[in-house]
Amino acid sequence: MPTTVHIPPTLLKSVDRRAKALGVSRNRLIVRALEEAVNERLRWAPEFLERLRTVDRETGAAVDELLTAVKQRRRSKEPRTL
Repeated sequence: MPTTVHIPPTLLKSVDRRAKALGVSRNRLIVRALEEAVNERLRWAPEFLERLRTVDRETGAAVDELLTAVKQRRRSKEPRTL
């Protein structure tokens, strides 16, 4: 789907240089960057939460409380497995 995005000229030059260095198109580089940015914010690595649980009993309980609160407050989608 065609979309128009306004990118400052200096940033666009940097994007073009990076795309050329990677041997990909400007479009492909921008799509990859957006995918990474979106996906990065959607997930917590399960390993991260598991390691927090092993710090001590209080931290483990806090992780469980956090996950419960997040799941309970989701309104637009079903709770995700975190």
